[in-house]
Amino acid sequence: MSEQKKINIKNKRATFDYEILEEWTAGVVLYGTEIKSIRAGKASMVDSFCYFEKGELWIRGVNIAEYGWGTCNNHTPKRDRKLLLTGRELMKIERATKDKGLTIVGLRLFLNDRGLAKIVIGLARGRKAYDKREYLKENDARREMDKAMKHYK
Repeated sequence: MSEQKKINIKNKRATFDYEILEEWTAGVVLYGTEIKSIRAGKASMVDSFCYFEKGELWIRGVNIAEYGWGTCNNHTPKRDRKLLLTGRELMKIERATKDKGLTIVGLRLFLNDRGLAKIVIGLARGRKAYDKREYLKENDARREMDKAMKHYK
């Protein structure tokens, strides 16, 4: 059996725009051609967010490209997809978004050991413009320190 390619699609914009407070890993309800496109690495999570509808958690903004070999049975690339979490986790997340005015963003899409697609979602608070500048300064300083330490070794 051949070694499976590691699929790890990140939403890099989320950590810049939001301060992530808590994370969960959720399963995703997909069609057959969607999982084939994900295995080919043809997905994007830019501007993805989650919302509740009738007690279920849905994610919007995940773009899974149409499968190249798909026929008339191909999927819609930007459709909303249902996330699978336990009832206790769903209640906790819904309560947090209602009480504190937080949002839920998609952070990462990956395939687990069994080949199932999972999405890491995060409870997030939006950053202000000055917070973003501070975040960039901290990252630049950290990068410079790492570079100096590598050079020193």
